Amino acid sequence: MNPEPAPGRCSLSVGVLLVLVTTVLSACGLSIPTDPGGTLDAVRRDGVLRAGASPSPGWVEIGTDAPAGREPELVEGFADHLGARVEWTVAGEEHLVEMLEKGELDLVVGGLSDQNAWTSKAAPTRPYTEERTADGTTAHVVLVPMGENAFQSELERWLDGATS
Repeated sequence: MNPEPAPGRCSLSVGVLLVLVTTVLSACGLSIPTDPGGTLDAVRRDGVLRAGASPSPGWVEIGTDAPAGREPELVEGFADHLGARVEWTVAGEEHLVEMLEKGELDLVVGGLSDQNAWTSKAAPTRPYTEERTADGTTAHVVLVPMGENAFQSELERWLDGATS
C-alpha cells in the first residue's frame, strides 16, 4: 500500500522538474522562444530585414521610391531596432505570402486585419492597433513566417512599445 503524498508535495515535484528541464535546455544552448528557420538571428547577423509590402490606402502607399505610410514606417523602425536595413518587395498579398512561406521574406505588411485569409499559411502578430470604420473595428496585424516564434515575439514586443 502506497501512502498518499503530503499536500503540496506533487506541485513541489513538478516545480523542481520544470527548473531542471529549463536548466538542461539552457545548458544545451536552446532558448525559448526559438526560430527553427533562424529568422531573428539571420536579420541581426546579415543586417537585412526582408519585408513584403502590399498596397493598402492609409497603411502602405506605393510610389517610385520605397513603400511609405504607417506600416512601412513601423517596419523601418523595427529594422533599426535590430540594426538592419529594410529590403522591400512590393507585390500582391498572395505572392508575398508565398514568398513568406518559402523563407524569402521575414514579414509582410499591407493593412492586414486579424481576420485575413492567410492565417493558415503565415503567422499573424498580436493586433498592434485598431481602426474604427463604419463596419466596426478592425484589428491590424503583421504577417511573419509560421513557427518563427523568437522573431515574432521580438516584433510584438517592439510593436507594443512603438504603438503605445
